[in-house]
Amino acid sequence: MTRPVVPAAMTAAMLSTVLLAACNRDAPAPVVPPPTPAAPEAQIPSGPEPSAPARVTSVELGNAVDGDNRVAAPASEFAPTDTIYASVGVDGESAAKLTARWTYGEGQLVRNTDTDIVPGPDVIAFDIQHPDGWPTGTYKLEVLLDGTVVETREFAVR
Repeated sequence: MTRPVVPAAMTAAMLSTVLLAACNRDAPAPVVPPPTPAAPEAQIPSGPEPSAPARVTSVELGNAVDGDNRVAAPASEFAPTDTIYASVGVDGESAAKLTARWTYGEGQLVRNTDTDIVPGPDVIAFDIQHPDGWPTGTYKLEVLLDGTVVETREFAVR
């Protein structure tokens, strides 16, 4: 008995047909792992953090300050012979210019004083005095930080 000889091209064609028939088009898609998330920002080197701006944390008026420049007894009314103090608390990580603008009545300038503040917490004392005594009436203190009014306190001399 002789076997029939099948040409190689025919064998390849039959094998391809069998393989194609074996493929199932409804087979589930292969599982692909999710993409790896990018590295967290904390691991990405960045420039220095921005400095916290200087800020005024408190303003008190009184007729005396202690050794730490804090008003001993806050007040909003003063005698004509009082020296009037403003105790201004500041904080922040940047330097700034702090100004105390004192006015009388309808904005008549009594005194304008400024100082440079350095980073970190501090208490700055400003004062006004009048050797002949203050005229009675209404006064105002404006606290400015780098030229911008950030706090206002009204007070009276009686």
